Amino acid sequence: MKSPGHPRADFSTVTLVEPTLEERREWEAQFEAAARRPLRTRMRYAFISTYKPVLDDTDYRSFDTMAEYRAWCEANLPSWLGYGRKV
Repeated sequence: MKSPGHPRADFSTVTLVEPTLEERREWEAQFEAAARRPLRTRMRYAFISTYKPVLDDTDYRSFDTMAEYRAWCEANLPSWLGYGRKV
């Protein structure tokens, strides 16, 4: 089965695995511990900063038109970042 939004998506081989009771208890303990942390601490750990090639190499870029922006993305960014018309 192909997803209409992504031509390479194939969900026919996905197998759902239920976690064991031990895994569920461990997850719940981790969630409870996280809920006890102060909001500032939770926010600090909530976001992961990942270097994105080319995008992170300068503070900003500006373009006169959306067409220029899209052309720049396709010419300069790796496809796996998802900014091109084709992924």
